[in-house]
Amino acid sequence: MSVEAEILFEKRGGVGLVTLNRPKVLNALTYNMVKLLQPQLEAWAADDTIKLVVIRAAGEKAFCAGGDIRVLHDQGKSGSPEVINFYRDEYRLNRYIKQYPKPYVALMSGINMGGGVGVSVHGSHRIVSERLLFAMPETGIGLFPDVGGTYFLPRCPGEVGMYLGLTGARLKAADAVFAGIGDAFIPADRHEALIDRFAQGEAIDAAIDAEAQDAGEAPLASRLETINRCFGGDSVADVLSSLDADGGEWAVKTAQVIRAKSPLSTRVAFRQIRTGAGLEFEDCMALEFRLTNRFMSAPDFYEGVRAVVIDKDQAPKWEPSTLESVTDEMVERCFGSLGENELTF
Repeated sequence: MSVEAEILFEKRGGVGLVTLNRPKVLNALTYNMVKLLQPQLEAWAADDTIKLVVIRAAGEKAFCAGGDIRVLHDQGKSGSPEVINFYRDEYRLNRYIKQYPKPYVALMSGINMGGGVGVSVHGSHRIVSERLLFAMPETGIGLFPDVGGTYFLPRCPGEVGMYLGLTGARLKAADAVFAGIGDAFIPADRHEALIDRFAQGEAIDAAIDAEAQDAGEAPLASRLETINRCFGGDSVADVLSSLDADGGEWAVKTAQVIRAKSPLSTRVAFRQIRTGAGLEFEDCMALEFRLTNRFMSAPDFYEGVRAVVIDKDQAPKWEPSTLESVTDEMVERCFGSLGENELTF
């Protein structure tokens, strides 16, 4: 019995077309997919007949629900070096996409989280459909918003990036465009037509403009003033104090959501996003690799995956268990240099 390829590559006219091909598991990103995508992108960069790259996904439910965290959990628990190797190569791929020498068009339709964000949001052209459900939910599994979140979250309007990073809030198409995570809204049933336009040699921006539609009102836009006021402080404690003081239904629920996440992850994510505002992309990825190394040797990631993915009891026992018990020293340690093991490009 033949095994279906996890990622497909084809040439269509001047288009290099990538299809993430694990629809039964929401196209979760594996190490194998990372290792296949990077050299293919490099080959297309050097191929004069390829004018642009398009990345899409099989099935209607998901672009990519993230890295295959069950595999990372099992490898990390067993002490396998593969888990750190995966992150190293994934982050190098994210950086390569960010700096890709040709247009890179991501068709973001369905669930797009974690690792899927890393192979889409850094492209030159990000198309969202009505099916999009975007989130960076990492603090809920004892991680931090990685795959370039250090760079793109603080560059969202106002404090939207901090809000997304601390809460894992889910965005649909209009909100994703408002947040700067997508560039244009094109319904899913027009994505094939868009690819055909590219394949026939139509100019990229003209092709997108011809297919683009109004994404509609963005709920985030109406909430921006409140988000800016509540998430603009100098610490997680400031954020929670502002939300508590607001007292409205949205603020109360948002504070509850933050308090349910990993306390260490939340503190780290806050500092990560504030720090990333002043860093270039490569420095953001190097910072994330430091954090990944620390989190893979700490308990919260394994407990988070257990609670959310394995046992599904949604009742993680975090260490430390409260935000108040996370010390500045604990946070500082996560950001410390890896010496000769730093991420390089």
